[in-house]
Amino acid sequence: MWSVMWPKLAAVGIALLVWQIAVWLEWKPSYALPGPARVLDELALRAQHSELWDGILITARRAAMGYGFSLALGVTLGLAVARIKVLRVAIGSMITALQTMPSIAWFPLAILLFQMSEQAIFFVVVLGAAPSIANGVIAGIDYLPPLFLRAGRNLGARGFKLYWYIIAPAALPSFVSGLKQGWAFSWRSLMAGELIIVGLGKTSIGGQLTFAREFGDAPGVIAIMIVILTFGLLVDFVFGKADRAIRSRWGLIDPATS
Repeated sequence: MWSVMWPKLAAVGIALLVWQIAVWLEWKPSYALPGPARVLDELALRAQHSELWDGILITARRAAMGYGFSLALGVTLGLAVARIKVLRVAIGSMITALQTMPSIAWFPLAILLFQMSEQAIFFVVVLGAAPSIANGVIAGIDYLPPLFLRAGRNLGARGFKLYWYIIAPAALPSFVSGLKQGWAFSWRSLMAGELIIVGLGKTSIGGQLTFAREFGDAPGVIAIMIVILTFGLLVDFVFGKADRAIRSRWGLIDPATS
């Protein structure tokens, strides 16, 4: 455990040191760039109140709903495009184009369609994550050796069984990478939405960040940013463990170097 943790702790220590040196050199005024100790005190103070935890729950609920729907849509779309040539010709390149579209660019349309509402945030989160997940599914199936399909058919796998027993397990490593990338897109889209669409009667993490900025609360801004970063790191850790477990089971990790 120590061999895994010390590089991460060293990276955090270096970041805090650089931050503190910037404060000592007065690179920016203290009201714009407070020191680490002041920000950590602010974070500890916020952790003692329910507002921060309520905001985390609201944001987590939005993330789970948006990502869950994106997962279902992306997997379905990816499987269809990967196996149906007409669909690939028709919308294959469009999926990649949607993936490269900045999430912030969808918000004017989302606000026109759904006003300043939860539905607008949900709309942008899905458009940000689903294409990435679909591309992960398509890539996994494209790199599936044809020998696997022929062997599966010879053993009697047809239709749903071919997908369940042959295609899905073989494409799983690439699929998990697509899930991880889709999560990154959905999380960024959600944060952008909460920063833009505030005042829904719910104090989300993005809403708290916006309010802290409007009141010139620099320690509060950085403290909430640390919360957002920590949330992202925890989810990335879960995806990393799943990815490593799958690669280990598929024989893609050399035990001598792991």
